[in-house]
Amino acid sequence: MVWFSLVSLVVAGGLALATWHLSTGYMVDQRERSAIAQATGNARLVEAQLGRDRASLAELMTGLGAEVESAVLLVDAGEWISGGNRVDPRRLPSRFLDTVRGGQAAHQRTVLDGVPVLAVGLPLPGQSATYVEVSPLRELDRTFRFLAWLLAAGTLASTLAGALLGRWAATHALRPLRRLTATAAEAARGDLSVRLPATGDPDLVPLAEAFNDTAERLQHRVARDTRFAGDVSHELRSPLTTMLNAMAVLYRRRTELPAGSRKAVELLDTDLRRFRGMVDDLLEISRSDEDRSTHELVDLGELVHVVTTHRRPAVPGALDVATHAWITGDRRRLERVVANLLDNAMRHGKGVVRVGVLSRNGRARLEVDDAGPGVPEGAREDVFERFARGSPSDRSRSDSGVGLGLALVAQHVRDHDGRVWVEDRPGGGARFVVEIPEVA
Repeated sequence: MVWFSLVSLVVAGGLALATWHLSTGYMVDQRERSAIAQATGNARLVEAQLGRDRASLAELMTGLGAEVESAVLLVDAGEWISGGNRVDPRRLPSRFLDTVRGGQAAHQRTVLDGVPVLAVGLPLPGQSATYVEVSPLRELDRTFRFLAWLLAAGTLASTLAGALLGRWAATHALRPLRRLTATAAEAARGDLSVRLPATGDPDLVPLAEAFNDTAERLQHRVARDTRFAGDVSHELRSPLTTMLNAMAVLYRRRTELPAGSRKAVELLDTDLRRFRGMVDDLLEISRSDEDRSTHELVDLGELVHVVTTHRRPAVPGALDVATHAWITGDRRRLERVVANLLDNAMRHGKGVVRVGVLSRNGRARLEVDDAGPGVPEGAREDVFERFARGSPSDRSRSDSGVGLGLALVAQHVRDHDGRVWVEDRPGGGARFVVEIPEVA
């Protein structure tokens, strides 16, 4: 827009200046020629009258001044004789008067009483006199003013038209790029089925084909990896169930075992429970990647109240539900989001301090505060990656997590067109925030 406006301004301004100089120069030249021709004819009449009868010279001067609506002056033997409009000869430019008195014809534009005038001086050598005629240029001045306003308005209109043209051109040229950006954003949010529509622009056909081919390949790969993870998880559940049942029997009778064997049983029980959590999380991820459930109307505050009530250990006094926050979503996945955030606070944040639900700017907001050391700024994006477990010093010895809980939270929140992040809690600790669009 700026470049189109500047080009339009330069072109229109150049044309306006050229038009101004040519037209004003032409009109001034024509006016000066007309005034000089008129003054030359009048000067001959005055010169002839001086040779015949000087007594009626004043009457002739008055008549000439009335005829041309100007002032006529005559210097005869050092005496000024005027006719028509009264003009003080001393207000005329001295250089102009000196030139005429020196025997040379001259003309000059000047301003008298705020009125532009044209003074024409002619020597009368036969009578040793000088004739001066002063003509007003009011109409020419009005014409110049109108022309100036017209050219300025035309330049401004051309600049605005250039800006509008630049806006249209930029919008038209960037429309495929905006479409590509929107499609890529949809793909980044997890919808790999999006494709760029066919376009008639031959320059954009290779780009659209390359993007669609990449998206299709990525969709097939993600689907293949998801099926693989789901199949492996399903196959692991049967032997895992057998091992867990056998471990339950050994764990109940661990007191009958030697100290070394008892320690091995306890370590194996911890790893098996961690393995079971990993398999469950992998099944949940594969189910989330493949399933697009129909959403229902959910009161986020009530859902959080139910989940926190059934959590063990209980979190007395931590629930802070200020209002009903209605959203559309999958209740099972939303319950998993709340549960995983509570588990994360218990495992890594040294306990839950507050669970808040509020409405802000048309979005339902869930806040889970913990009493831990907080999350460093450089790791606030990484904690939502799969298999990210944080620093070992921040985990308890009985921690059976595998680093998939927060990844599931981020995935489920994205599926609800929301976002999740972590920030510092006032007073110390971390605050995990979930925001999902609210419905009326």
